[in-house]
Amino acid sequence: MAPLTVWPGRPDPLGASWDGHGTNFAVFSQHALRVELCLFDDVFGKESARIALPEQTRNVWHVYLNGIGPGQLYGYRVQGRYAPREGIRFNPNKLLIDPYARAIAGAIDWRAPIFGYRVGSRTEDLTRDVHNSARGMPKSVVIDTHFDWGDDHPPEVPWSETVIYETHVKGISMSHPDVPEQLRGTYLGLASEPVVEHLRSLGVTAVELLPVHHFDDDKFLLDRDLRNYWGYSTIGYFAPAARYASTDRGQQVTEFKQMVKRLHEAGLEVFLDVVYNHSAEGNHLGPTLEFRGLDNPSYYTLMPDNPRYYRDFTGTGNSLNVSHPQTLKLIADSLRYWVQEMHVDGFRFDLVPVLGREPAAYDPGAAFFDIVHQDPVLARVKLIGEPWDVGEFGYQVGNLPVLWSEWNGKYRDNVRRFWKGDPGQIAELAYRLSGSSDLYRLSGRGPTGSINFLTAHDGFTLRDLVTFNDKHNEANGENNQDGANDNNSWNSGVEGPSEDPGIADLRARRQRSFLATLFLSQGVPMLLGGDEISRSQQGNNNAYCQDNELSWFDWNLNAQQKELLEFTRGLIAFRAEHPVLRRRRYFEGLFLPGADIKDLTWFKLDGTEIKDEQWNDPETRWLVMRLAGEAIDEREPEGGRISDETLLMLLNAHHEAQTFTLPPTGGANTCVWERLLDTESAAPPSPSSQMHGVASDYELAPRALALFRRIERTA
Repeated sequence: MAPLTVWPGRPDPLGASWDGHGTNFAVFSQHALRVELCLFDDVFGKESARIALPEQTRNVWHVYLNGIGPGQLYGYRVQGRYAPREGIRFNPNKLLIDPYARAIAGAIDWRAPIFGYRVGSRTEDLTRDVHNSARGMPKSVVIDTHFDWGDDHPPEVPWSETVIYETHVKGISMSHPDVPEQLRGTYLGLASEPVVEHLRSLGVTAVELLPVHHFDDDKFLLDRDLRNYWGYSTIGYFAPAARYASTDRGQQVTEFKQMVKRLHEAGLEVFLDVVYNHSAEGNHLGPTLEFRGLDNPSYYTLMPDNPRYYRDFTGTGNSLNVSHPQTLKLIADSLRYWVQEMHVDGFRFDLVPVLGREPAAYDPGAAFFDIVHQDPVLARVKLIGEPWDVGEFGYQVGNLPVLWSEWNGKYRDNVRRFWKGDPGQIAELAYRLSGSSDLYRLSGRGPTGSINFLTAHDGFTLRDLVTFNDKHNEANGENNQDGANDNNSWNSGVEGPSEDPGIADLRARRQRSFLATLFLSQGVPMLLGGDEISRSQQGNNNAYCQDNELSWFDWNLNAQQKELLEFTRGLIAFRAEHPVLRRRRYFEGLFLPGADIKDLTWFKLDGTEIKDEQWNDPETRWLVMRLAGEAIDEREPEGGRISDETLLMLLNAHHEAQTFTLPPTGGANTCVWERLLDTESAAPPSPSSQMHGVASDYELAPRALALFRRIERTA
């Protein structure tokens, strides 16, 4: 390499910034004594240059190198004290990833000396290792940020009209026969026409992608010939995962942008599942990859009485220190980058209570939430929290701040228990079907504060929920000890696959009943990708390490899977057509001005209204819900009225058929109920053929749901 022209550079922005002539490098370290920039020509090659950063401005070390541009590989070495008992772990022998790197090339080689301490030493992490780790470390990459976005703009789908599809970049396209082979499993595979057409025809409005921040494979997984499939082990908060792109010298950035642009053209929003609560460096015996070697006490929450060890609210060995301003800045800068530069529309935050711990107790007024709420960029995108962590008082469903929607774990658990036939579920079910006002009303969030879901990547698929009583995670190599034991599942009479046609029919009906419940509930529905085609993971409820056919979508659909796909499409279309199912405000159980019935009424089997004392009957496994079509249109500035159809929903979770006496229509004497849906059949919602209304009684099969609308009787 020719001699480099070294200038002091600027402390802002952090990261590597190419200006067309050279690159400015800036990195934070409050406690370092010296910071060196290392350049590489090859991911696994030797250093081509090492430059001491000549300037330090307010804890930011910086330098400008003329002639250095896109594609350049680099990393940092940081000198300082090595005193683990004090939480200080500097080791200049270890090459470090830039926390602000926009792209990362290569992968961790676990055979290299990537640990900051002498592995196998009697003193464990107390003795500094002197071997050079560069050969085994991924390298940060200088990128060209230019991209022709054309007229790309965010779809800006209102919360009340949002339908989320949670999926995996690789899994959805890896086995799709109509996706070009070279694109399968990539960002461009997800953006390919066959996949986009599936999403568009399904009717969802947003894709929520499992983590795409750069991550690597853990050693214990590689030792078992497994991979980190889900990606909850971040080492690059600004860098798209290179494994989903054609190359890793910056092309991953371009291809991610191409994916977003294509999904936006199809009217689909893009949400990212983000993991700002911990990093891939693990506990005190983990590798030195990034934060640990840059400034351990600034980036991590350490035990106050023994800072050698990490506070762990995540179950991964560490928790990021969101009480430190630089860590908060890192998170906020990263989020803004994905919105402004990558055009992402929203985020789902993994274990979000960790980000609200200051430093131990959860506080909905924590600095992290305040920063997001006041930020003019972040406050306008969709924010979704997973409202629990593994720390004390970590279950915070209903307790996130006002701008946030939440994965409603209580919705998932109650709906599963109800359809399993558990006693005493209907009182809570009424809250869940009507938008969970018990959880979100006081915070002012309304029904869209609830992200309703039945299944997610973490747990059983919908098909497995009705096929297995117990988890079957043997393929993970952990003796079936991993994954949740309490799944509120029921195998429908036989554990695992069955050739019994009666079992198959029951399982198909139960899947339809679950899906109908999801899309007929108030709130924001989230569909686990593949549930619409009855995807199975063979009973594995923790497939985090299964980067294979167990997790990938199988697009060779049988007749029953095709029926379920059409059924799901019909449900989503029906929801989109009926604003009474997408309310922005809660029902009040009262008569609206000029209405002939209350906006929401609950009934028993005999067609009479449920009174307070009857909600607590543990033997009741059915419920009737009537939604008045007349309502205030919150979208109209004057609060104008809308006129939707009045709907009636019957739910029977009993093991036997039940005869329901249909309640009054509330309309004129000429009004009758017309059946639109019965989950005993695979037919999607539609008016009953040759039916001008049903009699006053209706027999509903076990584990089934029926839907009716009020119509005028015809001659």
